[in-house]
Order: sequence, then C-alpha cells, then structure tokens
Amino acid sequence: MLSEKFWVIQYDLRGHGQTDVGDGQYALEFFVDDLIALLDYLKIKKAVLCGLSMGGYIALRAVERNPERVFGLILADTQAKADSNEAKLKRAASIKAVKSNGIKPFADNFLNSAFTPQSLTSKSEGVIAIQKIIDSNSQMGICGALLALASRTDTTVSLLAVQVPTLILVGDRDVLTPVSLSQELHDRIRDSEMHVIKNAAHLSNLENAEEFNKYVVDFLNRLKWQ
Repeated sequence: MLSEKFWVIQYDLRGHGQTDVGDGQYALEFFVDDLIALLDYLKIKKAVLCGLSMGGYIALRAVERNPERVFGLILADTQAKADSNEAKLKRAASIKAVKSNGIKPFADNFLNSAFTPQSLTSKSEGVIAIQKIIDSNSQMGICGALLALASRTDTTVSLLAVQVPTLILVGDRDVLTPVSLSQELHDRIRDSEMHVIKNAAHLSNLENAEEFNKYVVDFLNRLKWQ
C-alpha cells in the first residue's frame, strides 16, 4: 500500500536478519549511526522515520542527534524513557536465558507479551511470521540488542525540541509500552497527533493493520513534501 505512493525503505538492524552480527557489542548509538549512514549512502537528505518499539527508540534518538535529517516521525508502541533499574535487570536475565536456553524460550515469552491472547490464536499467520523473524537471528545479535536497549539514553527532555510533524500510534492493550507512555510523548511533542489502535497490543501494526495503515497513510498524505 505505502510503496505504491512513497519510497519505503525497510532494513535489517545491526545483528538482525541479513545484516552482519559483528562483535555483538551494541549500543543504541550504533543503530542511529547505521541509520544516518544508510541515508547518506542512499543520498536521502531527509526522511520520515517510522519506528515501532525499539525502532521508536532509534527514531527518537536520531531526531535528537540529527534533526536536520528528519522530515517527520511516526512513533508506534514506544517511549522516550530509558530503562529503569528493574528493566535493566530483566534485560540482563534475558541475555543469560538466551545464552543458556537458546532463542525459542525468549521468542515464546516475547510473543506472549507482544500479542493479545486473541491474536495468538486468531491471527496465527502474523504470530508465526514474527516467530520466524526472531528465530532467524543469532543469539549474539539478540543479546547485543538487549544490551543496547538496557543502555539507551532517556530522550524525554528533547521531546520539547521536536519540530517535525509527528504521528503517535499505540495498541489499546499494549502492556510493554502502554498507552500512558504514548500519551507522554503526545503531551511533550508540539502539535503531535495520537491515535489508540483498537484490539491491539505491542505489535499494533500487525494486529489491526487496517486501522494502523489508515492513520499512517492519512498522515503521510497531509505532509507538505519538499
């Protein structure tokens, strides 16, 4: 749908998919470095960044670091806050578990948290697709991403400085980054718009793709492209 009208670029993060794993020692800063380097390579001066969950963390840090490269933001099921101490300990436990037990238990736990119970049964195609994506990654890549998430900076203060059109979307049943965290983004980002996606948890783009895509397309169509 989007690619029919817009130039849509999807890429694998460092250590994920078909991107090299490297040494597995990642920081969110490196993910932002990679994003800017990709824009440079493709000769894209400015882009609308669409980030869900960890992608949202990357987009928020990118607009904080390199505001001149961002034309607009779409932030889905994400937040600006850094991990709390409790969250950091959970990341550490997850790294230990992946190293000890492999990827499958980690994937199962994530799927149970990221989808509504109804979607786990009624939308098995999407669940299986995410399962395959997680399984395709290496243990080192997953552990590196968990390290990056645990060490990321807090971008809350910089939200007041965001000056690009911003769309915020969140599933009404998201327990990983609940609606209240998206509301905080909306309250701090000037002139942003926010929509709560019905019958969706953390992966709102999959659980209610029709509603999610409607808001995205409408937002992009209203932008004054240069």
